[in-house]
Amino acid sequence: MSNNVNYGLWYDFRNPVPWRQDFEAFYAERLQQIAEAEALGFNSVWLTEHHFCDDGYTPSPLVLSAAIGARTRQMRIGTNLMLLPLHDPVRMAEDAATLSLTTGGRFDLGVGIGYRQLEFDQFQRSLKHRPSLVEEGIEIIRRSWSGDAVNFSGKRFQVGDLRVTPTPVHTPDILLGGMVQPAIERAARVADGFLCTGGIGLDIYSEALVSQGKSVEEGKAVLGCWAIISEDPEAEAARVGDHVLYQINEYIKWGAFGPPGETPLFEDAPTAIENGLYELWDAEMAVDKLSQLISDYPMISDIHFWAQFPGESVESGNRRLKYIAEKVLPRLR
Repeated sequence: MSNNVNYGLWYDFRNPVPWRQDFEAFYAERLQQIAEAEALGFNSVWLTEHHFCDDGYTPSPLVLSAAIGARTRQMRIGTNLMLLPLHDPVRMAEDAATLSLTTGGRFDLGVGIGYRQLEFDQFQRSLKHRPSLVEEGIEIIRRSWSGDAVNFSGKRFQVGDLRVTPTPVHTPDILLGGMVQPAIERAARVADGFLCTGGIGLDIYSEALVSQGKSVEEGKAVLGCWAIISEDPEAEAARVGDHVLYQINEYIKWGAFGPPGETPLFEDAPTAIENGLYELWDAEMAVDKLSQLISDYPMISDIHFWAQFPGESVESGNRRLKYIAEKVLPRLR
């Protein structure tokens, strides 16, 4: 058992048309849920980013992070993940530094390379430039937080003899996500840690650390867990099936799991749950599986769960959160 792993919640703030709520009420409810989750014993919250989505998938995770920072006391706040190639790295460094300063150092910056053509077109970036956009972006962010002049000249960005202020007192970790080997190896090479989706790539990350002359202990893995955890997980999966099916099929349509149009959509929720990233666990299984994972990969520092699936009510998500807080977390700690 590990006492130094944070357990948290994952939010995309999607409000799909079939279940649409008023957006002001929608945000207010979820900010309240996060404050209550801190009292329940969850100690991190992670936000993800997309743009131009009919369901309002949050385009502004750093703004929401600030709102969460104001509503919480100890909870760590992170992004899993932001689409670094779409942003100006100096602006991202400034916003993340400000977030770190206003939350007493509770913020970590998780980024990824993105994959949606639509987003890259609008922000005038090329998908084929993603590796250099990410690597140069991370280097500029690090230099921006150092207190020294940035002085960076690369293929994609030029930043002159400028100091970026204020600098964070507690420097955020820069975490990098990825699901394919080059991206995971890049995380080991240029980032402070690896954002792992559903356990994919932990072995590759460990091997990449070693091949780069680092110890596995020097690594850090932050795990987004797709398990549906409930007293009767099969019944729970049936109850939230429409929301789960919506979530995974939207990602497929965008190209998260291969070129859009070439990766087939799931026809129904049971198939999506069986063949997607989802797992069905009761408390006993959750404790066994997560304990084993932490034992096999001691660099895991955080495991977080979807607070609710797109369109699912906060009340519905709260039932699972309460179950995890009461039946799972005390045994993991």
